[in-house]
Amino acid sequence: MIYSPKLSLKMMRHIFINRLKRNYKFPYVLMLEPLFKCNLSCSGCGKIREYKDILDKQLSLEECMDAARQAQAPVVSITGGEPLLHPQINEIINSLLEKKYFVYLCTNGLLLKDFLDDIAPSNELSIVVHIDGLFENHDSLSGNKNVFSRAMEAINKAVSLNFKVRTNTTIYKNSDAREILNLFTFLMKTGVQSIMVSPAFSYEHVENELFMDKMSIYKIFKEIYNNLNGTKVYNTPLYWEFLTGKRNLQCTPWANPAFNPKGWKSPCYLITDSHYPTYAELLQNTDWEKYVAGKDKRCENCMMHSGFEASSIMSLRIKDLAKILKWSFTGKVK
Repeated sequence: MIYSPKLSLKMMRHIFINRLKRNYKFPYVLMLEPLFKCNLSCSGCGKIREYKDILDKQLSLEECMDAARQAQAPVVSITGGEPLLHPQINEIINSLLEKKYFVYLCTNGLLLKDFLDDIAPSNELSIVVHIDGLFENHDSLSGNKNVFSRAMEAINKAVSLNFKVRTNTTIYKNSDAREILNLFTFLMKTGVQSIMVSPAFSYEHVENELFMDKMSIYKIFKEIYNNLNGTKVYNTPLYWEFLTGKRNLQCTPWANPAFNPKGWKSPCYLITDSHYPTYAELLQNTDWEKYVAGKDKRCENCMMHSGFEASSIMSLRIKDLAKILKWSFTGKVK
């Protein structure tokens, strides 16, 4: 299965309970950003540029656990920055696992090889390595040499130690569909369990020449979709239909709330208008309809998984069940 039965059941229960309570704005995944310091300067990343004034700040173990308690999402995705630079990252992961959260550790892979010696594999822990292309192109986007090779060394070690390993690929304007497909084939052969892919978000702090408009997104994702050839992906088939222009979805920005050293980020993981000290204040004080309706110019070309993956589940129709069941068991979206 693309997700463990335990996680699937926990997520279904989470959705059912919230809907039963008529609570329609609830998180699926907590995006926990314990720090923004990074050992790379990726050309498409807006995080280290936006938060350059607090690169020396980091969340404590207690703040991380309190954020998870406030959100009560079944899954915690630990992002950044590079989370493996955090001195308490082991304690953060182990504490979340002890509290029965499913943890997705997102990393560029440079520090992963040594980190694997200090933590045990778990069915509730997935390691997600960011890979945006093969060799030279990934290194170019990462702003450094040998990034791809070092990440692959870490992936191979993690697979050999029986860690659940997934990858995350961002598609930019200059991405080549054929190279991306070759990358996916290469990653599958290493033993990676599944792949997530998403179009890049056009950060205000990054040059616009990297990013695509919606028509360009539809075009490249149609080419990728039509040639996946058995690649296992952990984006839903309904989200893929959105990426290829076959399905309309409205954003659900509350589904992946982000917490970082400045607080709860409003309105979403990608756009910053303000920060709130509590999750309750984030929910109460954000003008959600403005972003759901796409009235903000910054939302114009956004098709990121963090805004629309949950939307695909909430828009699920009876005729979609066969697609979802097939994907759940095989990881195939077509």
